[in-house]
Amino acid sequence: MAGIDFTYSEAIVQAAISIFRYPALTHQTTVTGQVPEGFPYIPGLLAFRVGPAILKAWERLKLTPDLILIHGHGTAHPRSLGLASHVGLWLNLPTIGVAKTRLYGNHAEVGHQVGDWSELWDEKKPRHPIGAALRTQLDAKPIYVSPGHLIDLQHSIEFVLACCRNTRMPAPLRLALK
Repeated sequence: MAGIDFTYSEAIVQAAISIFRYPALTHQTTVTGQVPEGFPYIPGLLAFRVGPAILKAWERLKLTPDLILIHGHGTAHPRSLGLASHVGLWLNLPTIGVAKTRLYGNHAEVGHQVGDWSELWDEKKPRHPIGAALRTQLDAKPIYVSPGHLIDLQHSIEFVLACCRNTRMPAPLRLALK
C-alpha cells in the first residue's frame, strides 16, 4: 500500500510516495520527485499541476504497491475525475482519494463515533453517490473518501478506516511528506 502527498511553492512541485506493508502499516520506504511548476493552480484541475511530480517520484520506486491512497479526490469531483482517478488511470492501479475538505457533493450529518459515515451525493444527480464523509476520530471533523480507480466506495472506506489508527488522516498520507 502507498500514500501519495504533494506540496508546491515558488516554482517547484514536489510529490512523495510512502510505501507501507498492510495491514501492519509498517513503513517500507519513501521516495520523492520534483518538477518545475508547469500548470497553474486551478480548483478541479489539480492532476495537471501535481501529476508530473507524482510520476517523477513513481519512477524512483523499487517496490510496486497494490493500492494507493492519494491526498485528493477521486469520484467526489465535479467531473467525477479527481487526482486519485487520474493517478489510478496513469498507473493502472487501485486508488482512493482522501481529503480533509469537501470539494464537491453534499452529505447528511455524520455520526460522532469512529467509523460513522454518510454518503456524499453528486450535486447534479442527487441519487448518485460519489464518495463518503467518514469520521476517523471521536468527534473530529470527517474526512472525505472517494474511489479513484479500480475500487468501490465500500472497500475504499474500509481501507482508509483501517489506516487511521487514532489519527484523523491515514498513516500512509500523514508520513508521505514528513
